[in-house]
Amino acid sequence: MLKKKSFFEKLTGGIKFDDESEFLVDEEPKLMKKNHEVEFKEEVEEEQDGELTIDLYQTNGEIVVQSMIAGVLPENLSIMITRDTLTIKGKRDENRSIKEGDYYVRELYWGSFSRTISLPEEVDPEEAEAIEKHGLLVIKLPKINKHKQTNLKVKSI
Repeated sequence: MLKKKSFFEKLTGGIKFDDESEFLVDEEPKLMKKNHEVEFKEEVEEEQDGELTIDLYQTNGEIVVQSMIAGVLPENLSIMITRDTLTIKGKRDENRSIKEGDYYVRELYWGSFSRTISLPEEVDPEEAEAIEKHGLLVIKLPKINKHKQTNLKVKSI
């Protein structure tokens, strides 16, 4: 025989349990090892790099990446290029002359940053150039011409 649903069960569509103990879940997270020992692990807080914001666009012969890097010295900037990826890493040093208690608003990012970008087309890393002007980094990556043909002359030995 079917049991009549309570008003709450009709309203929520929920199911009423008589014995809730069989549905209780242990709330403590546990990690099991191979030898079945239970071990609690404390998370280690690591300083993570900030992520650069970018603009990525193309022209007829280039892929262009722009990013604001104001306050970064050229010696604190590293740009690595492969045929299909671009990685920008750097560090923006903070002006330590201001005491923590003297700030009213503190929104600027200081410290290490990085960004790896999968490029939409293959580029020629050897011909790439990077220019910084007024805090704007512009990286020009020449596209590889996949349709370029060369006549190869055969040498007789």
